Amino acid sequence: MYVLHMNVGEGETSYAKNSLIQKKIISVGSSMMEAAIFNILLEVKPKSMGVADLGCSSGPNALTAVSRIIHMVDAASLKRGLPVPELRVSLNDLPGNDFNAVFKSLPELYKNLKEDYGIEDCYVWGVPGSFYGRLFPGHSLHFVHSSSSLHWLSQVPLDLNPRVRTHLNKDKIYISKSSSMSVIKAYQQQFHDDFSLFLRSRAKEMVSKGRMVLSFMGRRSPNPCADEACYQWELLARALMSLALDVCFLSIHIYIY
Repeated sequence: MYVLHMNVGEGETSYAKNSLIQKKIISVGSSMMEAAIFNILLEVKPKSMGVADLGCSSGPNALTAVSRIIHMVDAASLKRGLPVPELRVSLNDLPGNDFNAVFKSLPELYKNLKEDYGIEDCYVWGVPGSFYGRLFPGHSLHFVHSSSSLHWLSQVPLDLNPRVRTHLNKDKIYISKSSSMSVIKAYQQQFHDDFSLFLRSRAKEMVSKGRMVLSFMGRRSPNPCADEACYQWELLARALMSLALDVCFLSIHIYIY
C-alpha cells in the first residue's frame, strides 16, 4: 500500500503555495465551529479542553483552524463569564506530513495568544498517523475539526487493485463517466468502511457532549459520474497518462540510441 501526503516545503508546487481554496473552506465553516464551541463550554464546562485538527497538513493553513478555534474559545468564555480553559491542541496528519514546518510556526502562535488574548495555558503537539483508526486516549477530546481531508480514502478499493485481479478502472484514478457499476460500488463501499471506522474511533476518544465539525467534498447530484463529482479527476487522470506515455517514449528513445 502506498500512503500519499501533500507536497512538502514552500516551493511553487508545494501545498503551502497552493491551498487558498482549502483556507476558504475553513472560513465558510467558522459559524458552525463557533456554535459547537459555545455549546461545549455551556454544557461541559471543561477546565482542560482537548482539541484536535485532523488532516492539518502544512503551510499557512496548518494553524489557521487552530488559531480560529482558540479565538472562539476565548470569545465564548468571555461571553459566558467563564475562565478560558487550559487548551490541549493536537495537530494530526500522516507521518509524511511536513510537521517540522508546522512546529517552526508555533513560537509565533504562542506569542500572539499571549499578547492578544492573555492565553498562556495552551499546549500544541503533533500526532502523526491515519485518522482512520484510534489516535487519542479515550474520552480525551472535546472538539474535533477536520477540513478538506475526509474525502481522501485510506486505500484503493481492494476490488480495483491490479495485484488482486484484472484492472477494472484502467487509465482512471477515480470514478469516471466510463466507470462500470462495479467500480462505483467499490468506491462507495470503501468510503463507507473508512468513514464508519473514523466515527467509531472518534466515539471512543471524545467526551460526552463533545462536538465535531467536519467539512469535505460532496456533490449535489445523486449521479456519482456527474461533472461536479469527477470532472477534475478525469483531467488529472489524462494528465498523468500523458506524462506516463512521455516517460515511456523517452525510455524507449534512450534505449534505442
